[in-house]
Amino acid sequence: MQIKATAVADASAKAETSGTETAAQKPTKQSAVAQATHKQQAVIAPTRAGAEASAPAQDSPLGANDQILADKDIARGPAAVIAAGVRDGSLTASEVVETTLARIVAEHRNTNAFSVIRTEKARSEAASLDQRADLDVLPLAGVPIAIKHNIAVAGETMRVGSAATDARPVADDHSVVRRLRAAGAVIVGLTTVPELGLWGTTDTPDRITSNPWNVARSAGGSSGGAAAAVAAGLVPIAHGNDGLGSIRIPAACCGVFGIKPGRYTVPAEVGVDAWSGMVENGVLATTVGDAALALSVLAARPDLAEVEPPGRLRIGLAVAPPYRCFPADRHWTNAARTAASVAAAAGHLVEPTTLPYGDAMLSIFLRWLAVGSRDAAALPHPERLQPRTRRHLALGRLVQRLRLVRPAQVDRVEARLLEYFERYDVVITPTLACPPPKARAWHSRGWLANVLASSRFSPFTPLWNLVGWPAASIPMGMHPDVGTPVAAQLAGPPGSESTLLRLSAQLESLHPWRRTIN
Repeated sequence: MQIKATAVADASAKAETSGTETAAQKPTKQSAVAQATHKQQAVIAPTRAGAEASAPAQDSPLGANDQILADKDIARGPAAVIAAGVRDGSLTASEVVETTLARIVAEHRNTNAFSVIRTEKARSEAASLDQRADLDVLPLAGVPIAIKHNIAVAGETMRVGSAATDARPVADDHSVVRRLRAAGAVIVGLTTVPELGLWGTTDTPDRITSNPWNVARSAGGSSGGAAAAVAAGLVPIAHGNDGLGSIRIPAACCGVFGIKPGRYTVPAEVGVDAWSGMVENGVLATTVGDAALALSVLAARPDLAEVEPPGRLRIGLAVAPPYRCFPADRHWTNAARTAASVAAAAGHLVEPTTLPYGDAMLSIFLRWLAVGSRDAAALPHPERLQPRTRRHLALGRLVQRLRLVRPAQVDRVEARLLEYFERYDVVITPTLACPPPKARAWHSRGWLANVLASSRFSPFTPLWNLVGWPAASIPMGMHPDVGTPVAAQLAGPPGSESTLLRLSAQLESLHPWRRTIN
């Protein structure tokens, strides 16, 4: 049965159009800028509601004599606007980066999004960028970007949220970092990640990363720091990677757009073997256009930056959760229905359907256990792992000994999905099943508590990692009970990244969201 276009009227009327104002329309927070300008100490003391945590590493303090343009918040706008300003000379990369660093220093403590702030290095890179003669051809000229603290940035550590990893700086950039730099982006910091990227909430013994919309709630994981940084307006774009939903989960928690590309679209190179091919590098951004621009750079495919509306699509709406024991919150189910109604109003053929999950979730769980043990075998200090992680890895070794992970399991799931997508171009599901868990020290809780928390609120995302197909999360309103965003997930067959981006941009234009909390 087709969803009628008229059903979108109520959904569209509820769009938060006031949140689409540009940086030029918004007053600058002069008090925050002044606070950042006069900051003397070399590190920030990040806090969350009712608790203190250690500061993120910072290579140099912001000087008291630095002149920040308090009347012009030049780095608040979308990345595409910033890059255009740097290219035409109305902005400089140094101005953008200086304002970005000031805001990070002033506001980072609210979320603990960053584990490293690259103050002097970012300034130096911006100054060098200002001297380049090819600014006019750089798609990300002067755009401040954050990198998830689990891939290599030359001169920085790669701690992956764990004391068990090597504390020495790495020598070379990861492939995606090289591509971002070559496109003109300036890396202002590294974002917080849970231990080994294994968990659906982001916290370490040093800091708990909170949701900018409600600091009592988690920002999700494992790219929780990336999502919090974008949602708080600290950077317009952040790198993330996604092994079981680690981009889409925090994007949904924090109300930003996040996309995981399909396999082989962007260089992976995460850990020993990118979790047996389940991990992909992607992006989180405040707008679909910015995400498409950044993904086009990561994939070395300029065509991905084009987000004109797609032709008429066949779209399935699948709201039934994979686990019957974990029903979906109706507000998250309604987020998917809203996205479907907006798509129907745009002229697409949308109909209710059911995804053929079959036994996919068992295969996913077994792989989640096994992949971590491969990465752990290369750790220099395994005795420093958190108790929940040690238990997880021990079970993973058992799974490997019993040979419970077999390629045929994925083949069966993929065959069912290929048959499903003979009828549909895109499927829409809720991104999550319920609001994000509370922001707490999940690293000190037991293994079972962590597993149940992740399984309860994020059952819809892992399927697309198992088969290596693209998927995205798009904001679709707010949860009335907890005050955090809700979102819909869009997924498609191999090679459908452009389709997902174009459809997402169309939904954004018809059902806009507030770009950032600030």
